[in-house]
Amino acid sequence: MAFRKVLRRTAAVGGGAVAAAFGLSQLMEYRRRQARLAHVAAEAELKVPYADELPPRHAQLAALRDAEEFDVLVIGGGATGAGCALDAVTRNLKTALVERSDFSSGTSSRSTKLIHGGVRYLQKAVMQLDYEQYLMVKEALHERANLLEIAPHLSAPLPIMLPVYKWWQLPYYWAGIKMYDLVAGIHCLKSSYVLSKSRALELFPMLKKDRLVGAIVYYDGQHNDARMNLAIALSAARHGAAVANYTEVVRLLKTEEQKVCGARCRDVITGQEFDVKAKCVINATGPFTDSLRKMDEQEVPNICQPSAGVHIVIPGYYSPDNMGLLDPATSDGRVIFFLPWENMTVAGTTDTPTDVTAHPIPGEDDINFILREVRNYLSADVEVRRGDVLAAWSGIRPLVTDPNSRDTQSICRNHVVSISNSGLVTIAGGKWTTYRSMAEETLDAAIKGLSLAAEPCRTVGLMLEGAKGWTPTLYIRLVQDYGLEKEVAQHLASTYGGKAFDVAKMAQVTGQRWPIVGKRLVSEFPYIEAEVLYAVKEYACTAIDVIARRTRLGFLNVQAADEALPRIVQIMGKELSWSQEKKTEEMEAARKFLYHEMGYRSRSEQLTKTSEINLDYQEIVRYKNRFHKFDKETKGFITTVDVQRVLESINVHIDENALHEILNEVDLNKNGQVEIDEFLQLMSAVKKGQVSDSRLAILMKTAEETLDKRGPVTVDRSGGGV
Repeated sequence: MAFRKVLRRTAAVGGGAVAAAFGLSQLMEYRRRQARLAHVAAEAELKVPYADELPPRHAQLAALRDAEEFDVLVIGGGATGAGCALDAVTRNLKTALVERSDFSSGTSSRSTKLIHGGVRYLQKAVMQLDYEQYLMVKEALHERANLLEIAPHLSAPLPIMLPVYKWWQLPYYWAGIKMYDLVAGIHCLKSSYVLSKSRALELFPMLKKDRLVGAIVYYDGQHNDARMNLAIALSAARHGAAVANYTEVVRLLKTEEQKVCGARCRDVITGQEFDVKAKCVINATGPFTDSLRKMDEQEVPNICQPSAGVHIVIPGYYSPDNMGLLDPATSDGRVIFFLPWENMTVAGTTDTPTDVTAHPIPGEDDINFILREVRNYLSADVEVRRGDVLAAWSGIRPLVTDPNSRDTQSICRNHVVSISNSGLVTIAGGKWTTYRSMAEETLDAAIKGLSLAAEPCRTVGLMLEGAKGWTPTLYIRLVQDYGLEKEVAQHLASTYGGKAFDVAKMAQVTGQRWPIVGKRLVSEFPYIEAEVLYAVKEYACTAIDVIARRTRLGFLNVQAADEALPRIVQIMGKELSWSQEKKTEEMEAARKFLYHEMGYRSRSEQLTKTSEINLDYQEIVRYKNRFHKFDKETKGFITTVDVQRVLESINVHIDENALHEILNEVDLNKNGQVEIDEFLQLMSAVKKGQVSDSRLAILMKTAEETLDKRGPVTVDRSGGGV
């Protein structure tokens, strides 16, 4: 008894000491932050040259060409590059930014969509007594709070459940998650908590019940990553930075003393080349960091080891609307997140060494790995099917590492700021959440190293594009003032914030009683045609920019994106005066993007790869009978005419073009007809879960059921026997 009392007192004293230490450190941090915010409020009465209309892209290019010299030229339009441009221009530095593709076209649009400190990094910091990783987590948690504050329309806290299947894991995980809360301190979004088994299943009914002990719920942030990146770049432009996408750096410019003094740039769209002079050039090119460093010095050793992370999107019914899931220990030691996002469910990620490419492709092995891990945590009642993967993508993380290191899982996702002998400033590594602090550190180093005259950093608390004027109820005003559908209004408010009214003003009248304005691009998603017009104002230059980054349709459903493409190209073509040849080019490029980079290839080939018909005798008989209800003449194949005839007999009318598309999904040899073998192959793929939403399979089943319900026409009803 005495021993227990001593133990309890020791624990109480020790716990109190730890709590006091944490409390004191957090109080000091709070005071420092408040002082800094007061400084920002006092000093950052920033001029916003373009408060109303942003200068169009051609004006931005003219500014790049005509300026005698910039203070800072940032190369790279991802989160870090855009962050550097915003930091520089708000310090009253004359700033330029060039990006060879579109803003956020690389890693920054292909993340897990989380704004987080990194639970697994904190675990490694504790287990390995790694103070550097602890500091990285602490910094990320501070930046998480700031990002949620400066872009509330694009981000929000998200509860994430960590299911526990062994009793001993409960206190272990609880201690780790509580430490995560403690490290966050005043920036803690909401306190974590423990759930009983029944309560966990109530909140996450899809969870596997067997051997479930309970669960722990903690909070991180979630955001629309591509739109967030764009908001940072547009904010920089509003404050006076000359920013231009599709502007490639051909080579670096140097003085006679071999100091970097700018870059030779090329407008990718027109091919025109021009020089951009600058006192400071910042390399913020993510996975391509070493490529630009070698432009400066050919023999420089690599500092980045790229790692590929694949994510998949499956229907929203796989997860609750507002609860994520974390698998802390997958079969190979990687961490898998399972998160609701944009009314869908995102699962990922993988972590494998890769080569640097501008067009990473999600591999079938990685997709199946994620599906297997998801199955481990979901109830047996929930059939996780390969055919339910609506989109998939691969992002390349620019991990900073020793060139000889092979294990990307053990690499700390920290960052490095360096200045070469010629004055090229490089920011490499890091993570999405810490983009702002990385930019601040980069500009501090550049200002000191290159003797630039600049003011202190002003980006803490600086509201991003669309944040001003946003409120949680803004969508109601959009419904009331413009007659938009509620779902569309909510989407516009959460995507454009206070700028949603500008989009609504561009929306066309539908001609219907309701909604009054806002024609959708595809029926099941809230994206409207006016967003395509507004995307051009946001520097969208291609159809890919619209489906991938201005809207997120390509990331959510590749088939829906493919269906929306003709209308998107038509609207952009009219706005940008595209020739017919250019429109065809854009369609082909966008479909190639969906096919290779967004998982359409993997999705569409699920049927073509199914060479064996895995059906039993009764199933074959049943499906042949179904097929012959359409193949009245026993030709051995059906065409759109056959399907149209049956549908009309049950009073179902489908547009001929739409029907052609439906059959084309199954027409493997593309001869304009669906053979009996192709149909059986389809039904076999449906049975195995490789294809889950074949429109033809569902259409024919529904038609058959309707015909069977009718039954044979009786003699008296047919008029016989009168």
